[in-house]
Amino acid sequence: MRERWLYAWGLGSVAFGGASLLVPLYIVELGASSVQLGILAATAAVIGAPGAILFGRLANRVENRRTLVLVTLAAVAVALAAIPLLSSITAIIVANAVLWLVVASIAPVLTMLVVDEAPESAWSERIGLLNKYQGYGWAGGLVLGTVWPLIGTLVVGAAGVTRVLFWVLAACAGASALEAARSLPRPAPTDHVTSQWKVRRVARILSSSRRGIKGTTFAFSPNRLYWTTRGIDLRRLVGRVNPALATYLIAAVLFFTGFAAFWAPLPLFFTEIGFGSGQVFGLYLASSLASAVLYEGAGRFASRYDVRLLQSGALAARGVLFPIVAVVAGLGTLTVGLGGAGASLFAIGLTWAVIAVVGTAIVTRLAPPSVRGEVLGAHTALGAVAGGIGGVLGGWAASFGYLVAFGVAGGLVLAGATLVLSLRALSGGERASKPPADPVTATAGGAEVPAVSAAELPTDAEANVEVEARAD
Repeated sequence: MRERWLYAWGLGSVAFGGASLLVPLYIVELGASSVQLGILAATAAVIGAPGAILFGRLANRVENRRTLVLVTLAAVAVALAAIPLLSSITAIIVANAVLWLVVASIAPVLTMLVVDEAPESAWSERIGLLNKYQGYGWAGGLVLGTVWPLIGTLVVGAAGVTRVLFWVLAACAGASALEAARSLPRPAPTDHVTSQWKVRRVARILSSSRRGIKGTTFAFSPNRLYWTTRGIDLRRLVGRVNPALATYLIAAVLFFTGFAAFWAPLPLFFTEIGFGSGQVFGLYLASSLASAVLYEGAGRFASRYDVRLLQSGALAARGVLFPIVAVVAGLGTLTVGLGGAGASLFAIGLTWAVIAVVGTAIVTRLAPPSVRGEVLGAHTALGAVAGGIGGVLGGWAASFGYLVAFGVAGGLVLAGATLVLSLRALSGGERASKPPADPVTATAGGAEVPAVSAAELPTDAEANVEVEARAD
């Protein structure tokens, strides 16, 4: 893989990372209510799901996938350049939906370009490298938003700081498109990953890989959704979702809804208590960096300690921290409040690293081997749906007060934590470290395998290769 095009995609990711928070802050500046902010968050989360699926399937039917990437980057540049020219909050919500539609849609295509020309043994490394550059870019967008108010005020004056930042991000996306046009790989159509077995292989790699630095505040992953739902067969799932797995999936809906309900009104809360846009960007950056720091350690924890207690403990801590943010951010002086909010969001970021990694390990452990891929896809899809519901719920609840909204969000997460804690099947040593026997395949090659952390999941799913190859 030539690094040149990865640098180009990283530059485009700067635009994505900056826009993820700049658009909410901009409509807050225009006087948006908490309900409108919730709708903004919900539409961004929900629209990405069909976009990723439809664009991914389109990519399987075109010979030149790189054109889709270039169109996406150009569309992002146009959208970011146009948003600061809009004064209607409704129009901005629509434009933001279009922005995240194209960003979400292109994620599966990038993965296809990464693996198309590579031998299967190199897929995991290449996908990891793509995520690395994309993560650096996303973080770079948050860093740019943190320092821009100071730089922008000196260059363009306070009145134009926000609008000019949109155009800076648009320029990043435009420059990314120009460089990508010169450097994107050109795989032959015969190299395209189209077989169902190879699709499942990519899905497993993504399911066991890090979620990236953006996961703390933007948990929905359209790339994972596309790949992990490609192989879903509802008929295979019927009768194979055991009570423990069903309980965990219900818990996931609760805590993912709670996550979205917290993040949706947060920019308005921070703005109303007096934080500037650069300070808000800095707070989000602290949370994202905390997650990135702990991801690797979380994988080790999941392989050594009781995952039931790890997951329920991380969820409980996060559920308590959500309303604490509303309390500590408003205490004392602005400096004291900023420090308290920063410490709280840093801790929230640490909990996400554990939740993301351990959650994948739990789903893998509870799912019968024959439908593990479908269950991982269902888990991802539930997260996307919960993100949309939570965004609207958080915005609506904030209309009664931020402590109410963050309390509702925390309550949903604590409810999810309680359900996870009830899953004693996840504890108990060696017996609990194995997935439940699948009555259909346990005697036909679907042997149970020890559960592992998300960081250690086998990328080629050795236990299922023969069964799935025969199914194809």
